[in-house]
Amino acid sequence: MLQPQGVQAERSNQAELLTIGAFSRETRLSLKALRLYDELGLLVPRRVDEHTGYRYYSQDQVETARLVFLLRQVDMPLSVIGEVLAASGGDAVRLVLSHWRDVEKDLEVRRELVSRVLGRLRGEVRVAHEVKVREVPERKFLSIEERTLADALPGLIQRNADSLLDHARETAVEVTGPIIVVYHGQVSMDADGPVEVCLPVAGLVEPFGNARVRLEPAHQEAYARVTKAEVAYPKILEAYDSVAAWLHALGKRMTMSPREVYFAEWSDLGEDDPACDVAFPFE
Repeated sequence: MLQPQGVQAERSNQAELLTIGAFSRETRLSLKALRLYDELGLLVPRRVDEHTGYRYYSQDQVETARLVFLLRQVDMPLSVIGEVLAASGGDAVRLVLSHWRDVEKDLEVRRELVSRVLGRLRGEVRVAHEVKVREVPERKFLSIEERTLADALPGLIQRNADSLLDHARETAVEVTGPIIVVYHGQVSMDADGPVEVCLPVAGLVEPFGNARVRLEPAHQEAYARVTKAEVAYPKILEAYDSVAAWLHALGKRMTMSPREVYFAEWSDLGEDDPACDVAFPFE
């Protein structure tokens, strides 16, 4: 019995499509992953049966699926994979290279941290910086305190420092010292501080927004000076270790939260220029 031409064409098209199971076997992507990629719009089936909900893929989607599989093997986030798939050839290559540079940077950080862990396990104490002491008078701070994880820390410091400096300029507040970042708790990818960005000021000062005004008592502090290059995490941890080791060797005790004092204009500095003091107030 002859079939209408349209019915024959429909059956021919269906024969060319792959079931989700066959597509999974050919691309090495799990059924769970394929369903997720469909929901995210990364790899949408050519056809979904309106009655059964079965997904069907075309042969020309196999190469795209294999590319997705490879990109996931280098831990590329799904959001970035979507950008790669949407990009043209040259732009897609640049996106992949940019991701890999981030991966290598992360590996370098982890390598340094593992080295520090091994040093601690061996009982090694690194004193990589000269530690000095200074007297710090009572100060008034205009400050903003927030919680943040390590990846967002540089942006938070810059944003809040700009906010404090802009407010001081707009209200003619006298600024008496550089930006100080006080760590009231550990900041990492698992711990969120809090972190207080402080601007030393004098005279009548009013709080604004989420900024407050507080006094810090006079104290001594031990500090280690680091260059702009050494401010980068985890390199800056060496300065923290140096100051902590100095205090421990003299039997001294930290009395207030550790801080970083940014005494130079960041944008004007070269990588080897002094940029910051890592300071511990002590008893």
